[in-house]
Amino acid sequence: MNDVAGPNIGPHQGGGKQVYCSALGLVGLGGCHAVPDKVVSAPVKGFNHTPAEIMRFSINGAGGARIPPNQGGGNEICCSELPKQWSPGLKAIVEWDKDLDPYGAVKRDKHGQIDKKAYVSHSAGFSHHSTTVEIPKYAKELCALQVHFLPCDQVRVSTTCFSYSHPDYPDKAYFQVQESKTCPAL
Repeated sequence: MNDVAGPNIGPHQGGGKQVYCSALGLVGLGGCHAVPDKVVSAPVKGFNHTPAEIMRFSINGAGGARIPPNQGGGNEICCSELPKQWSPGLKAIVEWDKDLDPYGAVKRDKHGQIDKKAYVSHSAGFSHHSTTVEIPKYAKELCALQVHFLPCDQVRVSTTCFSYSHPDYPDKAYFQVQESKTCPAL
């Protein structure tokens, strides 16, 4: 697990102006600057390449949908913001909660609804993760932020405009990744 402490990196409102804050200079804008018309919104889409369930995730605070094991790519959530102009060293914070036992039995009441106490007990096994990831270079057109959850709590982000079924989709290797019994030390 890569735990990262500190504020979100991304857009914040301040004094009626759009402000883009950079914690530790990670975004490459060097601190907080008013940058009207210098950001672009991008929908967020997630892909889960693991046997765990991603219960929720966010990238720079923009939420993403729940993703069942080894699925994703269907729902886009609006929106994260990025600088209109990409620059080297651009990063984002990805946070997620995962359920290692997504098919575990959870007691239901006589109406078929999940028993709240049973769910609280089940959800105690969820794990929370946070990591900082590089945002790959994007051109003038930013179509979506695609967040890929890989084995061993690794995360990669893509900014491609191609769908994963397109022949030119650049991240096809992620769909071939196999779960390992041991994870490399980070």
